[in-house]
Amino acid sequence: MGVPRVYCSCEICAEARTTGLNRRYRSSAMLEAAEGELLIDCGPEWRTQMELLDKRFISHVLITHAHFDHIAGLPEWADACRWLHKKGHVYAPEEVLQTLRRQFPWLENQLTYHDCGAGLDWGNWRIQPWKVCHGKNGFSYAYRFDRTGASPYSWAYCSDAINLTDKEKAPLFGLQLLILGTNYYEEHADKATRSVYDMIEALELLDETKPDRALFTHMSHGVDIRTDYKLPSMVTLAVTGMRLNLK
Repeated sequence: MGVPRVYCSCEICAEARTTGLNRRYRSSAMLEAAEGELLIDCGPEWRTQMELLDKRFISHVLITHAHFDHIAGLPEWADACRWLHKKGHVYAPEEVLQTLRRQFPWLENQLTYHDCGAGLDWGNWRIQPWKVCHGKNGFSYAYRFDRTGASPYSWAYCSDAINLTDKEKAPLFGLQLLILGTNYYEEHADKATRSVYDMIEALELLDETKPDRALFTHMSHGVDIRTDYKLPSMVTLAVTGMRLNLK
């Protein structure tokens, strides 16, 4: 839901409305490469996020799953494509594309869909999707990015997952960077009602998969960026506008 939540007067939401350190938009990331930019997810703040980056257009979007907080910006992007007489390109496994067709049947007037279920090459990056458990919310897709050549690098984007099986964890090994969704530091709700790891559970996953570095994203108003959660030095909390060099 982003931070602040419109109905909430908690300390974190109040701070987000004033100094704004905890102001968070729906999770998204952008891969910048010589071949162009690839946006990961297109949520309801797509326009605001583009303005913050001083960008007027994006041509390529990779979708993790068809939930509102990850796709609600697609109609506005498609409208931008219409006004600019440009085609946008959406990449996702076929079952995600089919859901988009049911929810927004007009989008393909402006957007071209590409089934990337078997993987996608983006310049010197090989991008491989795999389905992960999203708890009570069904499933999501995570993506592993592997760069070969003179400067090899491997990282994964797994924004919406919980209770991963050994098979679902397998692509998370051998990474320089893991971007992982963690709603809270410790979530006390019944596990059957949950859909994303908390930080305590995520640390157990990191201890098992051992990435060189981890970035926690998809954080709710249960996380205060000003708080020292005593996380390992290799773990960082995502903030709006953060830039990372993948090398």
